[in-house]
Amino acid sequence: MTTGVRRRMGVEERRQQLIGVALELFGRRSPEDVSIDEIASAAGISRPLVYHYFPGKSSLYEAALQRAADDLAGRFTEPREGPLGARLLRVMRRFFDFVDEHGPGFSALLRGGPAAGSSTADALVDAVRQAAYDQILAHLDVRVPPARLELVVRSWISLAESTALIWLDGRRIPRAELEVQLVHDFAALMAVAAAHDGELAALLRGVFTAEPADGPFGDLLGRLLELAAP
Repeated sequence: MTTGVRRRMGVEERRQQLIGVALELFGRRSPEDVSIDEIASAAGISRPLVYHYFPGKSSLYEAALQRAADDLAGRFTEPREGPLGARLLRVMRRFFDFVDEHGPGFSALLRGGPAAGSSTADALVDAVRQAAYDQILAHLDVRVPPARLELVVRSWISLAESTALIWLDGRRIPRAELEVQLVHDFAALMAVAAAHDGELAALLRGVFTAEPADGPFGDLLGRLLELAAP
């Protein structure tokens, strides 16, 4: 038998609830199109109570961005076990899970978000990119990367972002194919850079030696050999 009395939330619990509600709404529509009234209604509280916890929509938006950025950065965390190609493919699947779940919000985040929160959005995006960069270097077991390796990793992260944004605009290519393609892109970028850098070439040989023929990198090699066949 229930009493019908709603449990009163503590301050931090209510803040976290509002952040979660805002993140869900911002994920479905651009932040400019989401009102405080909608957030209050979805949270089951009054508009003035939202302002009790957050001074305005921009502060709530920034809190939601922080949670989203932490979530997105975490998608790049992967145990450093097994072939690199398989690890990167798992990372790309989790990355596209996030993009799929938070499409409009992801687009707004990478394009700067509302003017009031653009500087915060830029800082959070930079932090996510740095987290992804650090994770990739850790998978390569490199602490001080040569210049070309830094260029490759940062370029690949930018490529993943732009690929996701283009995919969201119509989803004309199956998501699973793009996940594999981005892993292939990483291998291709590494190979081109290694052709100009002996240190990077040695690193890449070690990576490819550990790759199985049926893994993403082996699959790319097979496709390239087919293209080169007469």
